[in-house]
Amino acid sequence: MDSSIKRIAVFCSGGDAPGMNAAIRAVVRTATYNDLHIYGIFRGFEGMINGQIERLETQNVGNIIHRGGTILKTARSEAFRTPEGRRMAYESLVAQDIDACIAIGGNGTFTGAQIFSKEYDIPFVGVPGTIDNDLYGTDYTIGFDTAVNTAVEAVDRIRDTADSHNRLFFIEVMGRHSGYIALYTGIGSGAGSVLLPERETTIQEVIQQLRVGAKRKKLFSLVIVAEGHPLGGAQAIADAVKHEFDYYETKVAIIGHLQRGGSPTAMDRLLASRLGHAAVEGLLNGQRNVMVGMVNNQIAFTDFSDAIHKSKDFNPELLHMAEILGL
Repeated sequence: MDSSIKRIAVFCSGGDAPGMNAAIRAVVRTATYNDLHIYGIFRGFEGMINGQIERLETQNVGNIIHRGGTILKTARSEAFRTPEGRRMAYESLVAQDIDACIAIGGNGTFTGAQIFSKEYDIPFVGVPGTIDNDLYGTDYTIGFDTAVNTAVEAVDRIRDTADSHNRLFFIEVMGRHSGYIALYTGIGSGAGSVLLPERETTIQEVIQQLRVGAKRKKLFSLVIVAEGHPLGGAQAIADAVKHEFDYYETKVAIIGHLQRGGSPTAMDRLLASRLGHAAVEGLLNGQRNVMVGMVNNQIAFTDFSDAIHKSKDFNPELLHMAEILGL
């Protein structure tokens, strides 16, 4: 055990994700169990710069495991991108005698932590909290399961009206650079087609796939579109194809930030608890500047540089299956 670590801080940064509170709870209670002083930094790196740091006790994290969002709030910080901002952040940590930090967030959070740690030799362990599930080094990120369940529930409701009115629905889900939410939502909701940012698809290919369904006399069709698809969002794609399908009434639904909120699923609570606990244990066992993840249901640590820069590819079997089941 690393006896030099006595005080640690935890914070959230970037976009919020359901399950962040469960991770905070696990960090605080594991730190307390190990006789560490634990502090919460409010509003991420911005709060670190401004000294928004408070001591946390076990009672501060009671009754939060089921809550969406984050009790520590979150923010993006332009000031932290500058050397002056990071210097101010370091001075805030020194003022509280903080020896190490646990950062809950995604790619941008870990990039900032890596730069800061190199400049000021503060150990960091990252916990993957992002609904996009786009980080290398973990099978799933905190919030992804809840976001998919929220999206699937919304699509199920849209299916009812699509069926009733013989409609072609283009449904947009989150995912600027990652299609994980779109792919899992498409499979889970039984959609006829899924459009992902990672796969280039032409308008003609979209039209051809929809025509296959029409020939089978499908009474309605659902197309899941990741917001970052190269052809544009759901509205742009719908506008480009609707003239080809006069027997369908073409509609667009954008689920949007509904996917970020709400009570986390049991799966996200369990994942967040395991990763938060492992982050503290990792720090005490000498882990530095790594992300803690779950690979094949086992805790795994991945260097920040790999978690940030390596791509996380889809299981090709899932893609192939989605295409077959969508026929």
